[in-house]
Amino acid sequence: MKQGKQDVELGRFLSLILRHNPGAVGVKLDANGWADVEELLAGLRRAGRVVDMDILERIVRENNKQRYSFNEDHSKIRANQGHSIAVDVELKVEAPPEYLYHGTAARSVDSIRKQGITKQSRQHVHLTEERETAARVGGRHGKPVVLTLRAGAMHRDGFIFYRSENQVWLCDHVPWEYINVK
Repeated sequence: MKQGKQDVELGRFLSLILRHNPGAVGVKLDANGWADVEELLAGLRRAGRVVDMDILERIVRENNKQRYSFNEDHSKIRANQGHSIAVDVELKVEAPPEYLYHGTAARSVDSIRKQGITKQSRQHVHLTEERETAARVGGRHGKPVVLTLRAGAMHRDGFIFYRSENQVWLCDHVPWEYINVK
């Protein structure tokens, strides 16, 4: 189901709060990135957003990137990955598929050639099993380039991979020798 414009805007605001700046609405995240739902709803109201539990549940359920999760009783909410603040979202170590993809802008390829793919301000490098998703992500930053990563070889060489609740593959760094530009 396609989200309406207001839901997309609210989803982006939630992303800011739950991944980067919970203080924007006066909430706190615990060590695992969870925010109290009632505290979040009150903070959203203080920020001028008309949001109730039904709307919040719809945003979590219908977000096209499945960025958010509730705990079992829906009393807490968190972003699944992509934080620029230090939280432990309890990622599980998993063996990746043989190949994963990373989308970037063409202007970034020279830097990646020198440093590999770095996490920059985030806690992890974000990777996907879908070439189309990588192209879409790369296109947000300019002319897209899809990098093919030999993730299976990295894993066999001792690199650790995680998969988030919303199926994004994560690792700390991807050295250039494991990357093919196509």
